[in-house]
Amino acid sequence: MRKVVLAYSGGLDTSCCISWLKNKGFKVICFSANLGSEFSPADLRKRAVKSGADKVYIKDLKKEFAYDYILSALCANAVYEGKYVLSTALGRPLIAKHLVEVAKKEKAGFVAHGCTAKGNDQVRLELSIKILSPGLKIIAPLREWDLTSRESEIEYAKNNKIPIKTNKNKIYSIDQNIWGVSVEGGSLEDLDKEPALNSYVFVKPLGMSINKEVYVDIEFIKGVPCKINGRKMDLVSIIEKLNKLGAQCGVGRTDLIEDRVIGIKSREVYEAPAAWILHTAHRELESLTLDKETLALKELISLKYAQLVYQGLWFSGLRESLDAFVNKTQDRVTGVIGFKMYKGNVIIVKRDSSYALYNKKFATYGDNDKFDRSLSRGFIKLFGMPYR
Repeated sequence: MRKVVLAYSGGLDTSCCISWLKNKGFKVICFSANLGSEFSPADLRKRAVKSGADKVYIKDLKKEFAYDYILSALCANAVYEGKYVLSTALGRPLIAKHLVEVAKKEKAGFVAHGCTAKGNDQVRLELSIKILSPGLKIIAPLREWDLTSRESEIEYAKNNKIPIKTNKNKIYSIDQNIWGVSVEGGSLEDLDKEPALNSYVFVKPLGMSINKEVYVDIEFIKGVPCKINGRKMDLVSIIEKLNKLGAQCGVGRTDLIEDRVIGIKSREVYEAPAAWILHTAHRELESLTLDKETLALKELISLKYAQLVYQGLWFSGLRESLDAFVNKTQDRVTGVIGFKMYKGNVIIVKRDSSYALYNKKFATYGDNDKFDRSLSRGFIKLFGMPYR
């Protein structure tokens, strides 16, 4: 019997994929990467077996995800189209890497995924798989089967006794990891409607968020978050802590008309409190410690970095080359950023670094001003000479 390793998330699509692949004569081996899913490992294993899986691999990859993928994007200030911190996009190359490893271990000639024909994840997974293991054959059931909607998939699951948690009243497609949650489909496809309350996953709607200011200090060493309020923590714990704090304050939810890789626009809603908090604090620390020319170039690098990750080109030479530049810029990104959160806002209240390029003696308009005003006239003449 032919073996196929399926990237199994526990959602509607991949649950139906197990049954479909079995009916095609495959021995189905499920691989689930625990990046902070809404499903517990025990729940995933139980439902995969009930859906017909012959074998199940589940790996806790949160630490690898945080330090090898999230941290690189954070240091690069990578945000796609101003509103998406790339939570799902960053997870896909890591999933592909381990999917390939399981396929090699099982001597499987096929891998499969549950991505839609119009989505981004099919591109991200398949490009990564082909770069890492060109000989593997890829099966994408959602591009082949005759189930044309999530409603028809729900009916298929019901008829085949496949355990799912999606229903026709809450039909959103949700992908969750420690860096964020993506929500799409259902009523969100109607652009003239405000997102329904049942589209909220864990961030509190502003009207239900706590009615007080929450103060937090984050310490970075060479761009790496290492402490919250003076307490040393690993990166996974920092992300999980900030997710809880930010969610209570209604922080980190974005609503985006997004340009997908294949060319269509879609509406995506994201929840990523920790990601937005860390991006805000990290950029603020960079503005204090990096010179203006480096900051200006880094803005361009950030846009390209986000584009590469979004398009599934994590394992490209260009992304690795950009990392070399980004890593060098982090040498002096060390210090503490204090902020307060209130009703969806993250407001900076404190900046401190031994590498700060801010000098109060030059910046002040008070009596302690040490700036030599006589230099300005000559500077303006030279600066404006080409234009005169």
